[in-house]
Amino acid sequence: MPQKVLFIGGTGIISSACSQLAVERGVELYLLNRGQSSRPVPEGARVLKGDIRDPESVRSAIQGLNFDSVVDWIAFSTDHVQGGVDLFTGRTGQYVFISSASAYQKPVASQPITESTVLANPYWEYSRNKIACEELLVRAYRENGFPATIVRPSHTYDQRCLPFMGGYTEIDRMRRGKKTLVHGDGTSLWVMTHHKDFAKGFLGLLGNPRTIGDAIHITSDEALTWNQIYEIFAHAAGAKTDIVHVPSATIGKNFPEWKDGYIGDRTHSVIFDNTKVKRLVPDFAATIPLSWGAQEVMDWYDADPARRVVDEALDARIDRLIEAQEGV
Repeated sequence: MPQKVLFIGGTGIISSACSQLAVERGVELYLLNRGQSSRPVPEGARVLKGDIRDPESVRSAIQGLNFDSVVDWIAFSTDHVQGGVDLFTGRTGQYVFISSASAYQKPVASQPITESTVLANPYWEYSRNKIACEELLVRAYRENGFPATIVRPSHTYDQRCLPFMGGYTEIDRMRRGKKTLVHGDGTSLWVMTHHKDFAKGFLGLLGNPRTIGDAIHITSDEALTWNQIYEIFAHAAGAKTDIVHVPSATIGKNFPEWKDGYIGDRTHSVIFDNTKVKRLVPDFAATIPLSWGAQEVMDWYDADPARRVVDEALDARIDRLIEAQEGV
């Protein structure tokens, strides 16, 4: 385990659990951010105020510091990654880029997905940008020895995260006995990983020389159908599901803001082979089933009425799509 680590970000959905676990394990943790997150900084972490998009502010914030590992949680384009390479060459023994499992081939030619599965997602620009970032880092490693490690999370959540595009509005519909919109026939398989489980695998990769120049994904081994996912959350919410299945393409046409996420990711079944991370981090195991995580999420929403925000316009749009589908 490295002694000195810099997280660029560190208070997001995934990174917040990694920050907390790092501090608990005795890591000297620095968080570089603008101090605008709603999630708390763990006690013991040192905050460096800076904006990673402003290189001079970063140089000022890290002046005189070198790190065993630097993790960039918020890089989404090649410009972002090149900025990290420029800033941290010679200042870290490992640069970890957080990519995405959505970069894997869609539709996937064979299951389970391994790290050698082809990267190709023609449907989602977000995923193509992540692929381009990975390619930049692989070149930097091969040509200049830049100590890059690539980590690919899949759908990772914390207590504030509902897995539905419509957020709490979809839970509210269940609780009011309204019909639930589910894409396709609801039988495609999906993997959701609790951020505390992800953190257990992730911390073991920091400072690990076997990860340099390589890519690793970290997910749960629990694969569930979307029908099951909706039913699990309905149960946690004390409600029932009355599912109406709608083709993903139809949902994308009616909800263009959801199209890329559906067609480029959620429509396709995914099962992940986590052999690689388990070999690198022998004590890693994802132990939080979605049934437990869903209850944690609903407890968080129910603890404060202000969190239970319903989008009435979205609710009406869902009604109209369901009515149109049932009228076919």
